[in-house]
Amino acid sequence: MAEAAAFYILAALILGFGVLVVTAKSAVHSVLFLVADFLCVAALYVTLQAEFLAVIQVMVYAGGIVVLYLFVVMLVNLKRPPDAQRDPRRLGRLGAVLAVAVMVELAAILAVGWSRPEGEAGALGPSNVAQVGRALYTDYLIPFELASILLLVAMIGAILLARREM
Repeated sequence: MAEAAAFYILAALILGFGVLVVTAKSAVHSVLFLVADFLCVAALYVTLQAEFLAVIQVMVYAGGIVVLYLFVVMLVNLKRPPDAQRDPRRLGRLGAVLAVAVMVELAAILAVGWSRPEGEAGALGPSNVAQVGRALYTDYLIPFELASILLLVAMIGAILLARREM
């Protein structure tokens, strides 16, 4: 009974903070509501007895990702109009070559994953960090790589927006 009440309270808080993230007028307030949302998700993980996921939630999302968002919000001048001209130093061909290389890598990962026998991927035990790591780098390698590429693109975008003389 207590677990159900805790779940419903945390679910309501998560939904409420999610709505506040989207509807906040200030970008800084939106990021702060996002921190509260991430902390409520971590508390939900604790109620589900997934303490490892709760710690990772706080360290990765409430710590790292939100700091990245705050840097982007603080570095980007939101009142500045977008640039009308196209950058002549853009390296479109290099970007296309790198995109093809990433697609080849993802195709190779998929080919190796499909050729592996079904019994090789085991079920995760509770609070076993080694099995979580094995699953992350074998069964869920493509989502992990896509998330890392997304974070890399966000970091490069923040750096480019921060530089005034680009």
